[in-house]
Amino acid sequence: MNLSDGVSSQSRFWVPLAERVRILTEYKRVAMVGLSANPFRPSHFVAIYLISKGFDVIPVNPREKEILGRKSYPSLKDIPGPVDIVDVFRDPSAVPAIVDEAIEIGAKVLWLQLGVIHEAAADKARQAGMTVVMDRCMKIEHGRLFGGLHSIGLNTGIISSRRIIN
Repeated sequence: MNLSDGVSSQSRFWVPLAERVRILTEYKRVAMVGLSANPFRPSHFVAIYLISKGFDVIPVNPREKEILGRKSYPSLKDIPGPVDIVDVFRDPSAVPAIVDEAIEIGAKVLWLQLGVIHEAAADKARQAGMTVVMDRCMKIEHGRLFGGLHSIGLNTGIISSRRIIN
């Protein structure tokens, strides 16, 4: 099985495959910043998948009291206990403040979802000792690496950009 994702090691988004596998196997407590209560939002879909795979997903959304039966916290600083991964579903402009809080609470990994790119904030997180994964989806990466793409969303048959003609 070829797990190469075609991203060059020269890319600013590159995190070695072994490191992504390590993150997804070692760390299970995920603070999901920007998790939506709306079941049609990508963050909601990702949270359901991660919970089904044994991750402890902690909603971080000041507008919600509870999401998916779990207490929602207004900020990272309000979460009791340690956080392994801070998974960000917010506009890139919000990332610097989130990084400051992630550093303050001692999170180990900053995971910026697809389309969430902020180089300066990522550099600050790296300088503070955090591992940074940027412009990748935890659900897609977990499913791709551990065989769960079929569980909520993707048919693991042939993945192609070509239209299937019946």
